[in-house]
Amino acid sequence: MHPRLAQLALTAALAGAITLSAWAEGPARLLGAFALDGPDPMLGGLSAIEVTDGGRGIVLLSDRGALFRGTVARGGSGEVTGVALAPAALLMARSGERGQRGQRDSEGLAMDGRGRLFLSFEGDHRVVMLTEDGAVILPAAPGFAAMEANGSLEALAVDAEGRLYTLPEVSEGPEIPVFRHATGQWQQGLSIPRLGSFRPVGADFDDRGRFYLLERDFSLLFGFAARIRVFDLDPEGFSGGRIAWQSGHGAFSNLEGLSVWRDGQGRLVASMVSDDNFSPILPTELVEVILE
Repeated sequence: MHPRLAQLALTAALAGAITLSAWAEGPARLLGAFALDGPDPMLGGLSAIEVTDGGRGIVLLSDRGALFRGTVARGGSGEVTGVALAPAALLMARSGERGQRGQRDSEGLAMDGRGRLFLSFEGDHRVVMLTEDGAVILPAAPGFAAMEANGSLEALAVDAEGRLYTLPEVSEGPEIPVFRHATGQWQQGLSIPRLGSFRPVGADFDDRGRFYLLERDFSLLFGFAARIRVFDLDPEGFSGGRIAWQSGHGAFSNLEGLSVWRDGQGRLVASMVSDDNFSPILPTELVEVILE
C-alpha cells in the first residue's frame, strides 16, 4: 500500500464508519463479508488471495512477507462461515534471508494450473516462482527498474496457458502498462485504459479466459472504495473494461487481493481480501461477490 494511503487510513476509517455511501453498484451481488482474525502476529496486511478447491481452500499473502494456507467452511448459500489457517510460511528477500521489510514487500499472488505459486514484490521489483527448494526469481523486465518503490508490481495473474501478467499500482498516462511473461521472457506493449482515479491492486482470470482487475480508490473523508473491471484478451490486446462491481467509499476496508473462481452451483465468485496495515481500527475482511 502506498505510504500516503497508510498515513490517512485511520482517519478515513473513522469517517467511513460514520457516513457510508451506497455499498455497491453493478450487476454483481454480495455473497458475504467475513472478518479474518487469529493469534498469528503475522496475520495482517493481506494483499493477495487465491481460492481453491471450489471455495474450500484458501491461500493468503501478507505484504510483510508471509504466506498462509487454509481451509474455508461455508453455509448453505455458499457464504463463508469459518476460515482455518496454518501457521505462516515466511518469505525471503532476494538475498535468501528475511532482509529489510521493503525487500520482502509481497503484493501479488497467482496460482497456475499445476498448483505452482507465483509472487510479485513491490519494494524490490521482482516476480518469483515458489518451489520446494525456495524461490526462483524470474528475470526482470526492462520496465521494472523505473517503477516507484511503493507503487510497482501490485497485481499478478496467470492465464490458462501459464502466462503471467503483472501491472504496477502507480503509472503515468492514460494507459496502465501490463507486462506478460511467456516463453521465458517478459513482453511489453500491452496496456489497459485508465478509468478515473482508481488504481490497480489485484487481478485474476476466470475459467473462460476473461481478465478481472481489482482497483482501489481512496477518499480522505469517506475511506476506501473498490471496483472490478472485466476485459477480454485476444492477440490484439485487452478490450472491454466493463465495471462488474463497484463499492461505495467506506463500504468495505482496504480491499487489495482478488481471486475469481466458480463454485459448485456454477456461479462465478470474486473473493477479495483487505489490507489492514496492522491497524487496530482497519479490519481484515474476506469479501465475496457473485459476478454471474
